[in-house]
Order: sequence, then C-alpha cells, then structure tokens
Amino acid sequence: METGLRWEVGVSASLAVPDPWPDEELPAGVTRRRTRLSEIVDVSHWDDAACAQALQALADADSQLAAFRADVVKRFADVRPDLWDLNPDDPAAKVEGWGSGRTFNGVTEFFTDELATVLGISRVRADTLANLSLVLREQLVDTWHALADGRIDLARAQALVTALGWQAPAVDPDVVAAVEHEALDWAISGEGPYRLRERAAALLLQYDAEASDRRRKAARRLTDVTVRNPADGFADFVVRMPTEVAAASWDTCDTYARMRKAEGDARPIGELRALVASDLILRPWDATREPVTAHLTLFATLPDPPEESGLQDGRVGNQPITAAHLRELLTQLGFCTATGLDVPPGGTVDVALTDPGTGALRAVVTLHQLRHLARRGCLEHQGTALPCDCPVLDAPPPTDAYRPTAEQNRFIDARDRTCRHPGCQRPARFTDADHVIAFHDGGPTSCDNLCNLCRRHHRLKTHAPGWRYSMTPDGRLSVTTPSGVTRTSAPPGTHHRLRPDDLLHPLETAVPELPPPADDPADDPPPF
Repeated sequence: METGLRWEVGVSASLAVPDPWPDEELPAGVTRRRTRLSEIVDVSHWDDAACAQALQALADADSQLAAFRADVVKRFADVRPDLWDLNPDDPAAKVEGWGSGRTFNGVTEFFTDELATVLGISRVRADTLANLSLVLREQLVDTWHALADGRIDLARAQALVTALGWQAPAVDPDVVAAVEHEALDWAISGEGPYRLRERAAALLLQYDAEASDRRRKAARRLTDVTVRNPADGFADFVVRMPTEVAAASWDTCDTYARMRKAEGDARPIGELRALVASDLILRPWDATREPVTAHLTLFATLPDPPEESGLQDGRVGNQPITAAHLRELLTQLGFCTATGLDVPPGGTVDVALTDPGTGALRAVVTLHQLRHLARRGCLEHQGTALPCDCPVLDAPPPTDAYRPTAEQNRFIDARDRTCRHPGCQRPARFTDADHVIAFHDGGPTSCDNLCNLCRRHHRLKTHAPGWRYSMTPDGRLSVTTPSGVTRTSAPPGTHHRLRPDDLLHPLETAVPELPPPADDPADDPPPF
C-alpha cells in the first residue's frame, strides 16, 4: 500500500467470504468482480528503482506462497489416506504398467486426481505439485524453511527436490541432510536452478556412488510418449527416454534431414527433421508391415447449407482441423475419389450430425447408412412424391442390456471425443462407456446416462469414496470431489456458456465424512 513516499508489499493469508450482493441489486452497468491489486496500488508514477524493489518484494511473496501451498497440499494428502484403496490382489486394482509410475506412501492413489480437480489443472501438473510438496515437508525440511523465509525461490527448491527427493531408505538420511545443507548454501548464493540440480546430484554421488543408478531406474518408470497442443494445426510429439537413446534418435533424424538438404531440399532443417521423424514412425522401411489405415469422424451441422456439403469440422487424432485441413487430409488418406467422398480399403468414415442451434450431437451414421437413408426416405411415404418431415434418424435408443450397443458406443465416442472427467484429454478410443448412474442402482443403458471415462477415472468413479457424478440430458457432466469442489464439462462442440462459478464452487451442504470401504460390486466387472 502507499503511505506518502513509502510503500511496501505484504502477504496475508486468511479465509474470507465476500458479502452477498444479489445480481438484481447491482447498479446498471456494474459487473461484480473482486478488487484488482492495480486499483489499490497505482504504479503509473513509479520510477525504475521502485519497480525493481516491488519485483523483488513480489518474488519474496511468491516464495512464501509456494511454501504455504506445499503446507496445504501436505495436509490435504494427510486427510486422504490409502485406507479405502483396493488390495493389489483385487482384479480391479491398478494394473502394473498402465497406471502412474509414481505413488505416495500412505496416500490414496486417487489423491492427485482430486488435487487436479480442485485446482483445475492436469493430473500431470497435480502429480508434480504433490511430489514437490511432500518432499519439501517430509524429506527436505530445511529447503522448505528457506523457501518459506524467501531465501530461495520455487525454481531452486524444485531443483533440490529433483536431485535429492525420495532417496531414503537406500541413502542414509544423514547423507541427504548433509548434501541438502551444502546445496542450500549454493542456492542462497544465487546458483541457477539447472546448475544447482546438477551440482547437488554430483555431490550426492560422492557420498553414495549407487545413487545415480537408483535415480535412473526410478526415472525410467516415468518415461512416456505424449502429445501437446500449442495451436495453428501443429502439436508437440514428446518422447521422454534415456539420454543416450534421445541423443541417438535426434542424431538419426538430423542425419537424414541433412541428406535431404544435400539433395537440394530448400525447406528449413527443423521442418526436415520433423518430416524424417514422422516418416520413420509412420512409414518404416519394412515393406512387409501392413499399411496404417484411418478412422475419420466428420461433424456436419443440420440443416446443411444449400449447395454445400455441410462438412464444416472434423477431427483426426482428437485435434480440431479446419475445412481446408480436412480436404487436404481426405486427399492424403485416399478418402476422396473422382465420384466424391469414399472409403479406402481398411478405412472408415462416420458422419456426425449436430444441431445448428446448440451444437449438440443428434446422430452418427456411416457413409453407407447416410446414402441409404437419403435414397430411401421415410417408410411411411416411401414410393410417393409427397414431401414429408418424418424423422429417419436420431440418437440410438436405450437398451435393456448392461453393455451399450455398437450404435451407442459410436454415438458416445463422437459426442465426448475424450474422457469426460474434467481436465482429462485421453482420446475416446482408450476409454470405457460408463453408466453415470450405476446400472445396478437402476441407471439405464442410454446415451443420456453414458459417458466416456478413461480406465483410471472409471476406477476412481467406481472405487474411490466420496466422489459424485451427475449428467444432464444434454451431456453436461458434473464431478464433485470428496472435499466438495465441483467441476462441470460440456461435450466438445456444444454452445454452452459455462460461468466461472459453474466450473468451481463449494457445495452449499456439509460434505459427509468418507464412508467405510464398500462391499457393493463394481459398476463394471473386472478387469479395470
């Protein structure tokens, strides 16, 4: 705050509830929002020294908040014990090799899922935050003190966590403490995060020569292949692998790219490396391999505009593409012929018909079904010249069986496109069609009671106590954590306008305590 020629920045933490002010009592033209810091402190007249001093004070405040956040996450983990987790021998327990490579002793396996839902972040980021917090509060307490006092920043604390975390019981705690003590001196003196991590790891090796091998084995369990989605029709294909393998892989891509350059290819070397990498994966030199085919879902708005196909949006690999991308893609994959849209050998095409007003999915058909229905028309007026408005296509009807029909699965996949648990982007082809209201509790096998959940979130919904799921007829899924935080997601492509308080709000009623382990059968039979 400003007081004459002096100012200071401070941080205080407390739980506050704003005074209620009903929307109807707001003055005309006034929007409810919180007061912004820039409205409290006017920086327009500050000189460079004042800006530098403020930035340093804010950095100190960031460190204090990061330490306090670690404290809160640690306490959150303490009240989420693994008492209700399934026994490893249970058929529905986590399958080795398919779940996360990192778990926290004494904490439920679904803790990071709840943390991700509460904060509205990905489970990967939640796992990173949980790991940082638990290591700081349980193993590197002196590092936490330095962070809380503002003597180091979060980046340096993270570097020490990466280098020294989870060494026990293989490494004597006194050894870890000695390395931490010396590394903290480096951090406080200004050593950068990257160099700090490397120096701390090297110092640990001086005390324990086998520490590096243990770290490599632990890191190997976290290797994976992921896709990140910046924008503009391009994505990052990320492979985490051993350093020597990564170096050899990059060298191979670079060598082939430079060979193309030497042959006169004028494209940038980076673009050529990317093309080489994709060619080596998608078009290997082994000619005996079966060709890769594709499944494409085209989303068409009803009614179609005159003299147009109506195919305005499509998805490949779960990423949105424009109509121009779609035409190019169809040509590349062989879906376009001289007679129009067609299916190549081994490939498939579905057409998803959406409502023009809401974007909601109405029906999904194959090209063959679409052509057949277009030729046949309705059965009642078949063979007559009379125009009619009779429906010939709609969403798949419910079934009395437990298992969804093939038509229902196709509809749900097109509607949801990914796992519907908020924040999860696992593609629909790797998910289960799950009953929102469990089948054994009377939930129907109908499209308005089915949603796609990946195997992990399917298990969470079925076995983790205190979680609640509900879905509206138009497909809006609400997930409430045991701590009372609700997140809501709408099917991709729909025109819902979700307010911020729809995405995150506490329950108005008290949250019940966690029940004892349930003996009821799982919603879906094993394996999970």
